Parts: sequence; structure tokens; C-alpha cells
Amino acid sequence: MGDLDGRVVAIAESRELDVFAALLERRGAKVLRCPMVEIHDAPDPAPVLAWVEKFAAGGCDDLILLTGEGLRRLLSCIDRHRPHVRAAFVEQLARVRKIARGPKPGRAMRELGLKPDLVAAQPTTAGVIESLRAGNLQGRRVGVQLYGTEPNRALVDFLRAAGAQVTTVAPYVYADAAEERAIVQLIEEIAAGRVDAIAFTSLQQVERLARVAQARSATDALAGGLARTCVAAVGPVVADTLRAKGWRVDLMPEASFFMKPLATALAERLGPALR
Repeated sequence: MGDLDGRVVAIAESRELDVFAALLERRGAKVLRCPMVEIHDAPDPAPVLAWVEKFAAGGCDDLILLTGEGLRRLLSCIDRHRPHVRAAFVEQLARVRKIARGPKPGRAMRELGLKPDLVAAQPTTAGVIESLRAGNLQGRRVGVQLYGTEPNRALVDFLRAAGAQVTTVAPYVYADAAEERAIVQLIEEIAAGRVDAIAFTSLQQVERLARVAQARSATDALAGGLARTCVAAVGPVVADTLRAKGWRVDLMPEASFFMKPLATALAERLGPALR
């Protein structure tokens, strides 16, 4: 028998999900896995990589970055699939005129030692269009990083009407309705007292759970359920985020803020000796 036999532990989706789940399952826990990530890499990297290679070869004069997440996802796609292209990509990023929809793309650029050449006065598509309207776009090769799978016809149509050659890239997608339904089901399980513990490994997971609960008018039900559930945080940043929501934190590894110490802490809290 394991020290978590008969216990139901909910864990939020993360890149380490399978590893963490296995640590708990080896101790006998029944693990409820719930997708808490709002943004995913593009399911097919091929179109993203084709755009990246064209850009790295000097295929753009301008690059419009609509989100900071977009630039980071482009770089992570390169690092996973075409690491040898990264230097050329960053070199071209430094060369082209960089237009940012708002401050977040600028922050992502600063991580590379770069900065935008133009920031829209208003962080909207209309703001980007207005910032570019007075310039000459005739014949310019403009790359557009989209947010999610939204094609942003207003921006693309404006650029093409102004004479630009436009290529778009969509390096990430947003979570779908099925994933939100899974979170709603988890909230219902917690509210009904059918979950012994829930473990959080990033502040984004906490924020997503809170947003879905609010959108479904289930904030009070979730708070009531969490008050009867062991709430675990992988480290102090996550713990602070939980407390900021008004949710109690029952346990956190004392020094090493990783999956294995978190699983051990859960076993010590929920193990047979404490039942």
C-alpha cells in the first residue's frame, strides 16, 4: 500500500504533468489531471518554422508584434525544432523595423537586448493601424505575429491596401471550450468535497482557475470547497498568489521548490498516520 492510497489529488496541467502525476500515483493516489494552461504552442509547428526560416533569411522589412507571448513562443519553437536558426533570427529581428502593439512585446524584446522602433499609441489593432497610416508601406515586406488563431483581417487588409506584402505567423493557440469545461468539472468536484487535495505549480494555474470560477459564477462554491480541501503550493510565489485570492495554503515544500518535494509533502500531510 502507498501512503496516498484512497486519496484524490487534483493537479493542474503543466509541462511536468506526467512526472508529477507518476510521483503521486506511485504513492497510491488517484490523480485528477486538469488543463489549466490558457495558451498552447501551435499544434503544427511546420507553418511557424517556414515563416521563421523566411524571416531569418531576410524576408521582412517590418515586423508587427501583437503580443509579447508571440515573440517568446517563436523563440521557443526555434529552440525546440531549429536551434541553428536562432542566431540568424535574432540578427534579423535587430535589423527590421519592429512595431509593438503595446508594452508587452517591448518587454519581450528587451530580454534579447532589443527595443521596438514604434509602439502604438493605443495597444489595439486600431492603434497599430493609426500609427502606421502616415508612413509609406508601398512594397514593404511586413511580418505580422498574430494572437491565437485570430487572422486579424482589419490589420492585414489595411497593410495590403497600403501596398505592403504581408506574411502572418500564429505561434500559439488559446485553450478551447473543452478545456474550460474540464476546469468547471474540477470546481464542481472540489465544491462537492470529492477532492482531498489540489496542488498548484505555477501562478498562472491559480489565475486561470479563479477566472473560470468567476466567469461561471462559481467563485463562492470554489472558495467553500477549497476551505475543505488540502491546498498545496510548489513555492512561495504560487503560495502568495493563492493567498491573494483569499485561499488558504496548507502546505509547501520547506526549501526545495520542485515536484518531488511537493509530492513528499502531500504524502506526509495526507498519509495514513494523519487520517
